[in-house]
Amino acid sequence: MKNETQRLLNRKFGINEKILYITEKAEQACREQFEKLDDIMSFNQYKILDAFQKNKISDMHFSWNTGYGYNDPGREALEKVWSCVFGTEASLVRPTIVNGTHALTLAITGVLRPGDELIYCTGAPYDTLEEVIGTRGQGKGSLKDFGISYKQVELRDDGTIDYAALEKAISSKTKMITLQRATGYAWRKAVTIPEINQWTSFVKNSDKDIICMVDNCYGEFLDTREPTDCGADIIAGSLIKNPGGGLALTGGYIAGRKDLIDLVSYRMTSPGIGGECGLTFGQTRTMLQGLFLAPRTVNGALKGAILCSRVFSDLGYDVCPGPDDVRSDIIEAVRLGSPEAVTAFCCGIQAAAPVDSHITPEAWDMPGYDDKVIMAAGAFVQGSSIELSADAPIRKPYIVYFQGGLTYEHSKFGVMRALQELYDRRLADL
Repeated sequence: MKNETQRLLNRKFGINEKILYITEKAEQACREQFEKLDDIMSFNQYKILDAFQKNKISDMHFSWNTGYGYNDPGREALEKVWSCVFGTEASLVRPTIVNGTHALTLAITGVLRPGDELIYCTGAPYDTLEEVIGTRGQGKGSLKDFGISYKQVELRDDGTIDYAALEKAISSKTKMITLQRATGYAWRKAVTIPEINQWTSFVKNSDKDIICMVDNCYGEFLDTREPTDCGADIIAGSLIKNPGGGLALTGGYIAGRKDLIDLVSYRMTSPGIGGECGLTFGQTRTMLQGLFLAPRTVNGALKGAILCSRVFSDLGYDVCPGPDDVRSDIIEAVRLGSPEAVTAFCCGIQAAAPVDSHITPEAWDMPGYDDKVIMAAGAFVQGSSIELSADAPIRKPYIVYFQGGLTYEHSKFGVMRALQELYDRRLADL
């Protein structure tokens, strides 16, 4: 017999009874994993609480300055808390960092100089970094335009770092090696914290002066350690992903060694000014509160990704990661096989949203991407991918990327609603 919630989902939202059964069965199979994730969530919650208390956060830190933003106590406290949480010497946490790509660009261009070499050791970076590096687009101020060379080391077939190839790629010009923790639009598992620890040890043993940088987008608070606890010199990410907890309205962060953060701050503003200026526009309250809530929000999104993997795997779809795999980001990839199925999945996610659920997403030529991209995200914060969302480049083999959910229940509903849309369009069998 259906319970009250299942009856509501069937009556109010039209979720097929068979889909309710499939989801419930998958959820039961995930119980043991969910318990382990709850322990990680608790650890990170108390770690953040400790950082707040050590830095004596008070109501005064929620106000803001005007003009240049000199001596802004809220901004200074926010960045001290951030450094405490991520175990770094310094941090930049700013609403003026517009997205993850901007944060990564600041970190790379702030540190590298003409004649230096950058190596990506996890294959191709996320699409929006291609123009930053200069592998696509010309004359826009890319690394290539400024005489910074680039090498790319592909992952092995099993998705792990190819250390033999990386060793060959390292040269006397190599200044920075970057690891992208999350999958991006690739069919692979995210790089785990133990793997990051192994990678930093390898790089430092090769040359202690090479800077280890991690693109930490989608990876925060999935483990009891962060990349900077494992030897990474600098990390960067977006506040409208994991660490903003769904409350940050915009922004990004860079954290790491103080000498590197100083260089990045000079790129962010100007030499001689660095991080001493810059308004927070009254956002320190939402940034701090979002950080405080982030472990539970990430926990719900991660459970939703595992449930998505289990449901679609049980139905015969190829998924990555698999339902029993160790996770290091909140993204779940499902190979759907056709543009129609990708569109249907995204329409289901959009229909599950609290905001703009009546909108029909369509693929379009999104800036920074080489293919048309469809994005479903009926979010309180535009583009916030810690909220329930799904997106996909419209290219073979037609893989959709599911992530987010401010609560597990909403992420779970997204899985059901996406499957319902596929079923209604006769693109999926139950």
